[in-house]
Amino acid sequence: MATSSKREQLVHAALELFLKRGFQAVGVDAIADAAGVTKKTLYHHFKSKDELILAALRLRDETFRNSFMRAVEAKTEDPEGRLLAVFDAAEEWFRQEDFFGCLFVGGIHEFPDAGTPIHNMCREAKSLVQAYITKLALAAELDQPVLLSEQLALLLEGAIVMAQTNGSPASAAQAKKAAEVLIQNSRTLTGQSADPGS
Repeated sequence: MATSSKREQLVHAALELFLKRGFQAVGVDAIADAAGVTKKTLYHHFKSKDELILAALRLRDETFRNSFMRAVEAKTEDPEGRLLAVFDAAEEWFRQEDFFGCLFVGGIHEFPDAGTPIHNMCREAKSLVQAYITKLALAAELDQPVLLSEQLALLLEGAIVMAQTNGSPASAAQAKKAAEVLIQNSRTLTGQSADPGS
């Protein structure tokens, strides 16, 4: 097996375990076993477990965020519609068998010290999702797009936690209804009408 393949195998195996169990509960032995390599091989590619965690977080950020944005943008070309489609995409995520909550929120919880690499990477991943929502709000030309995006991101985060807590994807639809009110208020402030013909 090629060297790069073993490294990738370790990262994918670690990510799957971290998603299911969190970071602290998963040891390097379990990761090596899941990847089908020895612990010596693991430490050949990664100097520490933290370094492997960072690699797994990078992979998750890249694959999840890109997939999430594609899901949103496939639903509509309308920027305002995409703000609501964020919650439709979230509901689809919640319905997946491998939904275990947000890995990055878990990372911030398990590595609470601000300024540490893992904590910083988790915060950055969450910031990039909010930046995407801000981009949609700006494209929709709504009032106070940054504030609106913060509010919508808050709804999204709450929906994620509720879906993880109660095992129901319904929180996405509930958050979407609240988002509709916020968007309507923002539209009214800019002088836009809910009915283009009015």
